[in-house]
Amino acid sequence: MSTPAKKKTTGEKADTAIQQTRLWLMYPPKLIKEPLIWQLTRKFEVVTNVRQASVTDEIGIVSLELDGTSSEIKKAIKWLEKIGVSVEPVEINVIES
Repeated sequence: MSTPAKKKTTGEKADTAIQQTRLWLMYPPKLIKEPLIWQLTRKFEVVTNVRQASVTDEIGIVSLELDGTSSEIKKAIKWLEKIGVSVEPVEINVIES
């Protein structure tokens, strides 16, 4: 699957511009075995990239990048929260090699 082009043209509506958002997802035990990231890509027009993950029987913690329009990303976040996933923005940049 290719990543959507990240081009902005003059006069383009902000909602149609592709943006990238990094999030921390915290899964409760009842959702750990569910393929939520796969479901996210099927329900919403977003491209996902797992940056980091730690999963135990008690909790799942995932650092996830979402590429898509602002409205699609907002809808995706709202859906995750509705099903019981805690969603927080990544506020610090991690040094990448």
